[in-house]
Amino acid sequence: MTDTFSHLNKKGEANMVDVGAKPDQEREAKASGKIFLQPATLELIQSNSIKKGDIFSVARIAGIQAAKNTFNLIPLCHQLQLTKISVGFSTESDGIRTFSVVKCTGKTGVEMEALTAVNVALLTIYDMCKAVDKTMVMSEIKLEEKTKK
Repeated sequence: MTDTFSHLNKKGEANMVDVGAKPDQEREAKASGKIFLQPATLELIQSNSIKKGDIFSVARIAGIQAAKNTFNLIPLCHQLQLTKISVGFSTESDGIRTFSVVKCTGKTGVEMEALTAVNVALLTIYDMCKAVDKTMVMSEIKLEEKTKK
């Protein structure tokens, strides 16, 4: 672990990192998270009976849009030319696990975009199910992997 924060200047002020001298590299990040749901809510989702519509399609598009807009949401993130964003889901006995994969060729990583995709996909599921489930919890949000070549 490093003992300095890259987003602080010598005076300790918030600062956007200058990545201009770094070489372009192929970068990929994978993230995941989970929303815990009541069994009845899962049944409604699996039968496509949630009144707001197809949970997975809407949450997938929301996650993709979120990744593309991360630089607008996180003040010190760079705007990146993303080449791939995927958002997927797996239904588990107590909820839905969400996964994202984000890729770019650039000077800085895409982990914030992958994490943002997962968070917003989960928030979208929450929003679409809040009328029928008051006990939902979003948790286990984490970066699974990041690579550069």
